[in-house]
Amino acid sequence: MAAQDQEAQSVAVILVGGGARSGKSRFALERARREGSRLIYIATAEARDEEMRERIARHRQDRGAEFATIEEPLDLAGAIRLAEADAIVVDCLTLWLANVLERDAEALFADLEAAAREARGPVVFVTNEVGCSIVPGECNGAAVSRSSGNPESAHGQHSVRSVLDGLRAAAAD
Repeated sequence: MAAQDQEAQSVAVILVGGGARSGKSRFALERARREGSRLIYIATAEARDEEMRERIARHRQDRGAEFATIEEPLDLAGAIRLAEADAIVVDCLTLWLANVLERDAEALFADLEAAAREARGPVVFVTNEVGCSIVPGECNGAAVSRSSGNPESAHGQHSVRSVLDGLRAAAAD
């Protein structure tokens, strides 16, 4: 009985990684749809140029009306805590990392870890496998590439701690 109670309280944290335009978001959406009808999509991207505006519009169309959308580029933990959902898709950790690089990353990581563990349903994190492609020469792009390279190594472990520990370690570089 105790094992059943513990299992019932355990919430899945799933990391979906892949290269650019590899279907990560589509996979994450399909995974979330299996959990029920109360679905939340937390978008961390900011529409700063025309290409990003087009990508955001395409993602909105792909997920349709069944996902309530929360646009939150910084307070990811707060957005997860507010979400009353059967499943949450966070798209994407790499962009979130780029958004928070110049803030107190350690506190943000700890808060995100706690929020994911407290979630009512599975949290599906989408991340780019930045280290599998060209490292940008521009300072901020290179920092994001270095900082986001480790989460993919934790892909098979399905643990928010391993994912965030990887991000934390890479961000310290």
